[in-house]
Amino acid sequence: MADGALAFGPFVLDTHGALSRDGVAVAISSRGAALLKALIEADGRAVGKGDLMNAGWPNAAVEESNLTVQIAALRKALGESPSGETWIATVPRIGYRLIRPAASAVSVEPLAGKPSIAVLAFSNLSSDAEQGYFADGLAEDLIDDLSKVPGLLVIARNSSFAYRGSTSDVRTIARELGVRYLIEGSVRRADARVRISARLIDTVDNTHLWVDRFDRDLVDIFKLQDEVVGRIVNALSDVLPLARALPTRRPTNLEAYELFIRARPLVTMSPEKNRAGLVLLDKSLALDPSFAAAHAWRAMSYHFSWIYWGEEARQADALAAARRAVELDPGNADAHMVLGYLRAYAGDLTGGIADIESTLRLNPNDAEAWALYADILVFDGRAMEAIKSARNAFRLNPQPPSQYYWLLGWAQYAAGLYADAAETLSHESTRGSGSRRILAAALVQLGRVEEGRREAEGFLLTTPGFSTAGWAKTQPFRHDGDREHFNDGYLRAGLPP
Repeated sequence: MADGALAFGPFVLDTHGALSRDGVAVAISSRGAALLKALIEADGRAVGKGDLMNAGWPNAAVEESNLTVQIAALRKALGESPSGETWIATVPRIGYRLIRPAASAVSVEPLAGKPSIAVLAFSNLSSDAEQGYFADGLAEDLIDDLSKVPGLLVIARNSSFAYRGSTSDVRTIARELGVRYLIEGSVRRADARVRISARLIDTVDNTHLWVDRFDRDLVDIFKLQDEVVGRIVNALSDVLPLARALPTRRPTNLEAYELFIRARPLVTMSPEKNRAGLVLLDKSLALDPSFAAAHAWRAMSYHFSWIYWGEEARQADALAAARRAVELDPGNADAHMVLGYLRAYAGDLTGGIADIESTLRLNPNDAEAWALYADILVFDGRAMEAIKSARNAFRLNPQPPSQYYWLLGWAQYAAGLYADAAETLSHESTRGSGSRRILAAALVQLGRVEEGRREAEGFLLTTPGFSTAGWAKTQPFRHDGDREHFNDGYLRAGLPP
């Protein structure tokens, strides 16, 4: 590309105002070129109409309708973006912004092209029904371990565990989860012994690629976990680009581990269960202060209580726990995720993005990290990337929690895709939640003002203390124009200033 030329997507605008797409000339006017240059240089931020008028008609007084005509001509010349939308989005009451794909430090290649697998909940064959937590813990650890295997797509726990007790056949489950391979297993624990049976199924022809049973002393459980992962990866060697399991740092104290796996599912369930999980994590760490995963999930506990349930902010505690986990185990993806999210909301957006990108390099199958990455990318002014990130989260967690719809709708609104945002935020799993404020904004931007105002009224019934200015102060947007884009929608919907 020539010095001084500007590029976005497949386009290059040279210093003479000539535009090309993949080397083929695209006809635009000189004023259109001036407007496009201003939009490109804004790097995805909204450009006010006054600034665009000055760029296209310097030192001249012209009607705003001239700008509308030139933007329409540019849109026609550019065609559709990869998402099927216009390259130039309208930012109501402000101006326009260019949908400009930005480079990312994390690869977001199409996940569907990878070998795909889901680990179903292991059956508890122990005489003690309470040992179900132990079976779940081993299956969840297996999901975490396989998630770090290069080239393998692994479905999140809450989607694969949803089939516990299901009478559906393996092909139906695989089709609904969008995977080819399934792992089924069982655990029997008695006194100081444990028996694990597992099988790896290719659901295309319902063949068992690997079946094994392990009888061991309970103290050998951590070595056994490494062995099971290694056997599965070896069985998949023909379809994996790099057939090896990455090393995992295991705990050393069995009692601390048992407390940890009891706590882990509680953290994400409800405020009450989260608090119960935190008590167990504290007990685990009292037994083994160097247990990095327990520190990471302690941070997760604080994070969930703050971001999803609005309880007393514990950011300082969460930051301390996440930093401690990273110090003890730099390869702990959960710790990097929480650390990054909290850093971003504390105002260190660049550092927060770097930490979440570290999570996704360590564990590219972390659906929660992809969802949170979408949130942070919106703050960074990279709305189209945020949409892609949110969709990755849905792919990895096909039966997602409600906040995934919230985060996707948030990103779609930021990108100016108001119809998409309204559809997403009307989904039954998130309808009526705090996301109604974004739905209200999307509706008024679509001209459905009365509907938007009804949604805003419903939101205020559950959040009576909300103010647009108060909300805006807590949001770490890199660019003021992106913050104003949301403020505009909220105020037009009738939310308090």
